This record gives sequence, C-alpha cells and structure tokens, in this order.
Amino acid sequence: MPDPMPDETPDPQPGHEAHPAHRTDPEPGRERLRHALVRPSRRQVVVAVLLAVLGFAFVVQVQDTKANDTYSGLRESELIEVLDGLTGTAERARREVGRLEARRDELTNESRARSAALDEAEQRVKTLNIIAGLVPVTGPGLRMTITESSSRVNVGSLLDTVQELRTAGAEAMEFNDSIRVGADSSFDSAVGGIELDGQLLEPPYTLEVIGDPHVLRTALTFSTGPVETLETYDGATVKIEELESVDITSVREAERPEYAEPGSGQ
Repeated sequence: MPDPMPDETPDPQPGHEAHPAHRTDPEPGRERLRHALVRPSRRQVVVAVLLAVLGFAFVVQVQDTKANDTYSGLRESELIEVLDGLTGTAERARREVGRLEARRDELTNESRARSAALDEAEQRVKTLNIIAGLVPVTGPGLRMTITESSSRVNVGSLLDTVQELRTAGAEAMEFNDSIRVGADSSFDSAVGGIELDGQLLEPPYTLEVIGDPHVLRTALTFSTGPVETLETYDGATVKIEELESVDITSVREAERPEYAEPGSGQ
C-alpha cells in the first residue's frame, strides 16, 4: 500500500506561537459617547460653556477688526474724498439744525405775539362791556342822594349831573339800584318821577358811581356845578358819600346796530 500523504500543513516557525484571532468591539465606545451627550457631567458642561464664550469673543473680535480695516486699504486721495464727504454731511446737518432752530424761534415769537394779541383783545372786550354797561362791576366811588323838597327835580339837572360825572372819569353809574346808565341813556319827564331809558325813576334819586371818589366829588361840588344847581334852582337836598367799594349789579341789554358797521381793517 502506498504510504499516506504527508501532512502539508507547515509547522510553525521556531519562535512563533499561534495566537487566537482578536476582534475589536466598537459598542462600548459608542455607548460612552451617547451617554456623554445625553447626560453630560458638570465638567463637560463647564468646558462647553467656556468654548462657546471663546467662540463668541473670537467672532466679535473678527468683526471689530473688519470694521477697523474698512479704510485701511484706501489711498490718500480716497481718504480725502471720504473726509470731504463726511465734512459736507456735517455741514448740511449744521445748516438744517440752524434752520429748525430759527423756525422754532419764529413759531415761539408768533405764539407770544398771538397770545399778547388775545390778551389785549380780551382786555378790550372787558373794558367795552363795562363802558356799555353789559356786566356787573365793583370799585371805589361815591353815592349821591337827591331828595325833592319844595319842587320837582328838573330833568336837565339830572342830565347835567350825569354828564359832569362822565367828564370826571366815571366808569359806571346806576340809578336807584335798578337802572344802569349807558352812553345812549335818555331822560324824560314822567308822572311821579323821571323816565330813564323808558323806566320810571321815583324820588329820592340815588345815583351810585364808580371812579376816583375825590375827583367825582369835585366834579359835582364846584361853583355853579350840579349840586349848586339842584339845591338852588330845584330846591332839592343833595347828600354825597365817598365809598371804598360800590357794587353796581344792574346791566343793560346789548343792542345790535341797525346801520353802523365796522370799517375796513377792523
């Protein structure tokens, strides 16, 4: 029988020993990475925050550097043009500020002038209302009481008295606490007294006047003046009292002019 085939498997070389094959398992490394991402430790969190801060600081620094380098590459002529442009813009801004300030001052002056005009108009209205007898008034003045005795008081004597008081600066007058004397007031004889603006006045006649008391008294008591006329020719008794305060409460009805109109520019 033939000899069996010799085993062709080579013998191990001297000095070499056969070792079983080893296979690296990647699962444990992945597991640690996943665990670190899902549940990071305090140290890992601190490191991450520091890295984020450093990254932000780096970006800001880069942007600042870019901003500072905006004009670094320009030539001298280009820089001069940029400077001229900035100077022109600043000059236009200054001119605009000056224009706005001037307009502000103009509006302020207009407002003040308008306010002053309104104040003056209001004062004129108040003065005209007082002169026309449209509002109650109070102030220093006097009270004149005319009492008939032997004869009746003449209408002309009362009218002269009123005119003298107006000339002396009387600002308001009222008869018998009921009838306000106006610029267009009229007197007429009537049974039982005197008719003033269509209303009957009965004696004694009490005339209250607002104005300078001393000046008003002088206008009544001078020689051949109203008091002398009333006492000498009308037989009346006249009493004058200077008062620190006279209250005139009666008012007149404002009548619309039928023919007169304000002139141009009024």
